[in-house]
Amino acid sequence: MSDREDATQTTPADPSDVILERLTALHPKLIDLSLDRTYRLLEKLGNPHLSLPPVFHIAGTNGKGSTGAYLRAMLEAAGKRVHAYTSPHLVRFHERIRLAEGEGRSAFIDEPALSRLLDECERANNGEPITFFEITTVAAFLAFSRVPADALILEVGMGGRLDTTNVVDDPLVSVITPVSLDHQGFLGDTLTEIAGEKAGILKRGRPGIIGPQADEARIAIEMAAERIHAPLFFHGQDFSAHEEHGHLVYQDEHGLLDLPLPKLAGRHQIDNAAVAIAALRKAAQEKPMLAVETEAIAHGLTHAEWPGRMQRLTRGPLVGLLPPHAELWLDGGHNPAAGEAVAHVMADLNQRQEHIRSRPLILICGMLDTKDAGGFLVPFKGLAAQVETVTIPDTPASLTAEALAEMASKAGLPASPAPSIEAALERALLEGGRDAPRILICGSLYLAGHILRENG
Repeated sequence: MSDREDATQTTPADPSDVILERLTALHPKLIDLSLDRTYRLLEKLGNPHLSLPPVFHIAGTNGKGSTGAYLRAMLEAAGKRVHAYTSPHLVRFHERIRLAEGEGRSAFIDEPALSRLLDECERANNGEPITFFEITTVAAFLAFSRVPADALILEVGMGGRLDTTNVVDDPLVSVITPVSLDHQGFLGDTLTEIAGEKAGILKRGRPGIIGPQADEARIAIEMAAERIHAPLFFHGQDFSAHEEHGHLVYQDEHGLLDLPLPKLAGRHQIDNAAVAIAALRKAAQEKPMLAVETEAIAHGLTHAEWPGRMQRLTRGPLVGLLPPHAELWLDGGHNPAAGEAVAHVMADLNQRQEHIRSRPLILICGMLDTKDAGGFLVPFKGLAAQVETVTIPDTPASLTAEALAEMASKAGLPASPAPSIEAALERALLEGGRDAPRILICGSLYLAGHILRENG
């Protein structure tokens, strides 16, 4: 299970899909936070988690993925061999496990290798209870332990303290991106409780890079670090970044860097990029062979990719339905903090382009019934001209289009349910009138994965 959402599902086609489907039946619960089952299976497989490359361990509510994407892009630009583990996937499970292929190159795990690893883990587990995320994470550790690399970027699934990835007890650097309310049913009802869970990835004597935090979360993280004597380095205190004359200016105790702005859209990406740079510079102090020149950092900022997160779609069947000059954007964020960040991006686009033409913003939104739909949508009040709500296809946990439309209306936005994505797009174009609209499909990574599949 991810801090974003659990696995999007695909129709079984490859041998690995068949195995993955079997693995979902090994535990009666989708989520059962514990490390015992993971340690048991790791021991049967020779403890591969003890033979990993140096680890960048990343927890947080929002920004984990893009921070990891910057780290990988910077390291690879410097010719380093990098593995990466992320969740969930958008289209195929293979996206979760990225393996180094040589200096500065990596790729998603291929089908034969994934099938062999999953089969090996399934046989070693021998039918004992274990969650889907636990057994597939063990498979990833096996892969990472067998392919040489200079670094592993390891993203937490949910929380931190009891997350399966937290069997790694000696990371090179721990990173905590912004913490906000999400998954309260598992992590706690307050920001203090949730931040305390995420701070569980901090390790004695190992540096922790802390992204922008609300005061309540920051205090909880500081208290957790004090108990284990983990040195912390805070955004806004020990390092910072801001936009200046079209550049990103980064500063820490080692000096100032004048860099290009990140490729990924949104002012929050400046903060995510700063966290990645700070983690990289701190890692180089611990392990000099990971030192990266400024040119590689700049290249990483302008070449990092993170699909489904403020991604502008520029080609494909869905884009083909739009008239010239209309824009189609996609984002999988689904909690109130993500809604606020995405709304800021849309507002900034309006501000930058208002001298060209007025462009109405239309949302096409689908969300899970476990999410705070009202909290996600409120930041768009006064910004979005219309919300077209959809039921996410092939997703039993989806809110119905009708229920989501009612929640959007209560949040103060004009909203109406649509019977399909295509119908929502047609209505968005009608709502845009003569002006080419800016259409944002948002609210869920399940929906983002569906859109990416439909759009090829």
